[in-house]
Amino acid sequence: MQPSSALPQRPARRPRLSAFAAVCVTALLTVLLGTASTWSASAAVAPLVSSASGRCLDVKGNADTPGTALDIWDCDGRAGQSYEFTSAGELRTKGGTRCVDALDSRTTPGTPAVIGSCDGRPTQMWRQNPDGTVTGVRSGLCLDVNGAATANGTAVIQWTCNGQSNQKWSSLTPPPTPDGSGPCDLYATGGTPCVAAHSTVRALYGSYRGALYQVRRSSDNTTRDIGVLAAGGYADAAAQDAFCAGTSCVITVVRDQSGRGNDLWYQGSAQVPGSSQSSPAKATSEALTAGGNKAYSLYINPGNSYWRDGHLTGVPTGAAPEGAYMVTSGTHVNNGCCFDYGNSETTRKADAAGAMDAINFGTQCWFGGCSGSGPWVQADLEWGLFPGGSQSWNPNQRAFPSKFVTAMLKNNGTSRFALKGANAQSGGLTTLWDGGLPGGYNPMKKQGAIILGSGGDCCKPGGGANLSAGTFYEGAIVAGYPSDATDNAVQANITAAGYR
Repeated sequence: MQPSSALPQRPARRPRLSAFAAVCVTALLTVLLGTASTWSASAAVAPLVSSASGRCLDVKGNADTPGTALDIWDCDGRAGQSYEFTSAGELRTKGGTRCVDALDSRTTPGTPAVIGSCDGRPTQMWRQNPDGTVTGVRSGLCLDVNGAATANGTAVIQWTCNGQSNQKWSSLTPPPTPDGSGPCDLYATGGTPCVAAHSTVRALYGSYRGALYQVRRSSDNTTRDIGVLAAGGYADAAAQDAFCAGTSCVITVVRDQSGRGNDLWYQGSAQVPGSSQSSPAKATSEALTAGGNKAYSLYINPGNSYWRDGHLTGVPTGAAPEGAYMVTSGTHVNNGCCFDYGNSETTRKADAAGAMDAINFGTQCWFGGCSGSGPWVQADLEWGLFPGGSQSWNPNQRAFPSKFVTAMLKNNGTSRFALKGANAQSGGLTTLWDGGLPGGYNPMKKQGAIILGSGGDCCKPGGGANLSAGTFYEGAIVAGYPSDATDNAVQANITAAGYR
């Protein structure tokens, strides 16, 4: 546990450096540490969002007094939530008039981060790293949300870098990514990397050139992996057509593109021991085009479902923050339980409130108050499909009946979750909920398995069978709480994929 420090109103006064001295200090640091040690930005002013909580780096109380502490707070656009990495290595805020500094210019773990008058002192020099951390050039310590807490008002300090999400920050205007990047490249740039990535349509990384899924034909029960036409590209549907010609095929597994081995096998296969009430989906139920190329969807009907016990391969567990998205369809749905994609129980039982953290899409509304006739983007948190933060009407909920739909869920694990939806062919995301977790779900108790096409208690002898219908084109699960900017970038990438 990291210590909490009493924060004095003002740091001890330090002599101000002359402009010439400040230039000399900066030059010396550049020589000693190398030009790559400070972030050189094109004067981009934007909030910095904690990957753990989704809250903004904030000047406490939006004050302008040197020595005021930094904390995290709900992003609301105030001047103390906008930051700029300058070419000199400073991290400026309050309209560029204040610099992020260490209290009393200290360099020890636990030192509170404060604002000060910009004077070029070494403790006002920072670098932003590719993994989303921000480190002091002089101290080598990371900007850290104290105690890994996520609540409004939690102090920001300097602490030994440990790779945790409370030390990772993403800009609401993230740096550009190379042409040809996929959703998981965008998540990585935002400091919330994919820990599972699945699609029957396309690569979700710009460099991915492996298998997307496996088909099995009925004529001789042989299997074939279906890959991509090129690195970062679309599925090789012609290979499936040739392999399945004159017979029928099913999809036995959807491969994980993240490299963590979180492949989704159909429940009923030998790779999912103890499952007996599910079968693989037909491989040719729906053809589509994406990017002008033919592809096939994972077209799930009642009796089909897929699963992976992923809790040992990077999928968040307990109260760890997590995000997920999928592209699905508003034209192939029903009110059966439960067309889900996301975090589920390793036991395949309905264990407890908070044991699941999965996107649900369908026309089932457990608690009433879902607007229209659906389908809706909801959160399956176990023991309930939630259209918002309670078992009641959410005025921001809306139906998504379009052919291709983007559905998103993110959950900081302790106090906050968000639901978003969109047409996957054009336009931006609609925020359906961004607020507190339902009562009894704080903290979350995620177990880390991955479900696709059913609820958490499906397909085990003595358990329920899958009753849902839905379509899956692509989706990913990420570690950390993605920023709104990352969500928007992923949606833009999806609409550019050309689903037709």
